[in-house]
Amino acid sequence: MEEPTEDSQPRLNDLITLKQAAETSGLSYSHLRLLARQEKIRAIRLGHEWFTTAKDVDEYLAQGPRPGPKRRKTPTIPDQ
Repeated sequence: MEEPTEDSQPRLNDLITLKQAAETSGLSYSHLRLLARQEKIRAIRLGHEWFTTAKDVDEYLAQGPRPGPKRRKTPTIPDQ
């Protein structure tokens, strides 16, 4: 059996929607869609929906800060 390469296609089980990726990454859906169209993250469009993998989003985030939309901060609830 062949070892998967970095450029190999992701398995269907690994695909998540960009909406799911936005919820977990803190990036907005529209920014992730822009990154997908610009091929800055690996993504595929099936019909009207974009799909990527959590690994691809994590690799993009690991590249460090860059200009553009910033990650959303999760709201904190003060102790009462």
